[in-house]
Amino acid sequence: MAQTKIYLDDTIPSPAMKVWRVFASKPQALAGLWGVGMLLLLTLVGHYLAPFAAEFQDPDALLLPPSWNSNGTVEHFLGTDDLGRDIFSRLLYGVQLTFGTAVAIVSSALVVGVIIGSISGMMSGLKSSILGHLLDALLSIPSLLMAILVVAFTGPGLSNVFWAVGISLTPQFVRAIHQTVHEELQKEYVTAARLDGANALQIFWYVIMPNVWETVIIQTTLAVSAAILDIAALGFLNLGAQAPQPEWGTMVLQGLDSFLTAPWTVTIPGLAILLSVLSVNLVGDGLRSALTPMRN
Repeated sequence: MAQTKIYLDDTIPSPAMKVWRVFASKPQALAGLWGVGMLLLLTLVGHYLAPFAAEFQDPDALLLPPSWNSNGTVEHFLGTDDLGRDIFSRLLYGVQLTFGTAVAIVSSALVVGVIIGSISGMMSGLKSSILGHLLDALLSIPSLLMAILVVAFTGPGLSNVFWAVGISLTPQFVRAIHQTVHEELQKEYVTAARLDGANALQIFWYVIMPNVWETVIIQTTLAVSAAILDIAALGFLNLGAQAPQPEWGTMVLQGLDSFLTAPWTVTIPGLAILLSVLSVNLVGDGLRSALTPMRN
């Protein structure tokens, strides 16, 4: 005979489950998560799904409008450009160049920023003050302007854009983590850990870092959207990816010559940039709202 439980066992959700419940309660955050997930998937397999090669030119389909236009065809779903290249295929190839490169840049800047910011945040006195003022001076320069300055010295090209945008975004990570670690060091629970005999490494990893991940996650989402815009802006200024690479900003630049007669050559890659940045920002706002109650 089954025994009847008199006391109900309340399941206490983990911190990660609490964050997910708050995040999942926001429809816009879930929509952004689906968008980011789709972009990550297309970064990996988008070039396999493209019906045409990125540089393939069809001389019989110059400036063909999208399929919903009466003059369009399903074969070229989003139309073609002035060289007869399929825009849909170039967008799929361009996901890796724009969004994929942005994720790679932010990942590299994150690693460097966490290392430098953590070391500097654990410092005190004159060294910490000098580094803090230096970071404030670097952050006063917009990331795009700093990237343009770097590209001006290194020359145009997607490989140089990687370093230019990475250098411009790294100070943001260093400053955010430096400030957070420095503030956490002043908390009473850190003093209690010192009194318990914990050394500096144990205090950093087991006491401070669990309270720094919120800043890292939020800063990462902001940096990804900034990296996408910087890569696309450099491509539009002809300082980034060079033709015939199907980077979205470069596609916008190449479509300007035929904008009046074929506006889809500009609006479609521009819309791709807009939707990717919007998806990342929606995820960032959702994470910020979900992680804030954890701090209270």
